[in-house]
Amino acid sequence: MLTGSILGIFATEEGGVPKPSVDSIDVRFNGVLGERIRDTKHHGGPNRAVCILSNQTLELLQNQGHPIDGGTTGENLLIDIDASTLKQGARLTFEHVELEITTPAPPCKTIRDSFTNGEFKHLSHKLNPNQTRWYARVITEGVIKSDETFEINSIA
Repeated sequence: MLTGSILGIFATEEGGVPKPSVDSIDVRFNGVLGERIRDTKHHGGPNRAVCILSNQTLELLQNQGHPIDGGTTGENLLIDIDASTLKQGARLTFEHVELEITTPAPPCKTIRDSFTNGEFKHLSHKLNPNQTRWYARVITEGVIKSDETFEINSIA
């Protein structure tokens, strides 16, 4: 098993992006408690309860000149782990919470301000495998705090 750390936690009661930084999130089967999801057709719900981004992906995009930063693309968790370990079926185990990666989070135009010339498809798993945000379902509910580390079982 690999270990990683949390670099940022983001959530909003207002909905939309960017999501502000918070110290913790209370993760429930249907999503982050108190967080408003405006587009429930494409976001939120049991199989898209938490959105995760690897810092490796964020830094790659920043190095390409994009103004992306933590929370600007709607992720709840910015984590320090090799992006290639995030894939369907991988489980992330925090102190009180367990998540399972379900699917890549498709990019949409609401995150265009995070990209040069609004080219939000740089976060598309279809166009750039593993250069994406990921959705996760909640296996065990609880609170995730910013100072936690986690284990990932990427034998999916």
